[in-house]
Amino acid sequence: MLTPKKSMVFIGIYVRAFELGRHEKCALCNCTITKMYAAMKEWSISGHLCGACYSAKISEHYPGEHVRMKTD
Repeated sequence: MLTPKKSMVFIGIYVRAFELGRHEKCALCNCTITKMYAAMKEWSISGHLCGACYSAKISEHYPGEHVRMKTD
């Protein structure tokens, strides 16, 4: 049986190995994803998006000027 301390170390190592080993590609531009975004259901896109493609799709879906409220 694993003690709580040993199990936490194991979980941390497993999560790091999973994140480092993942080389998922963007569903639209096929580039390697550094931060993964999920597509909205209305877009009918299967797979995840990179930040640039997600921003482009958001601006298409919500047209107009977008102002960030907190810029700190």
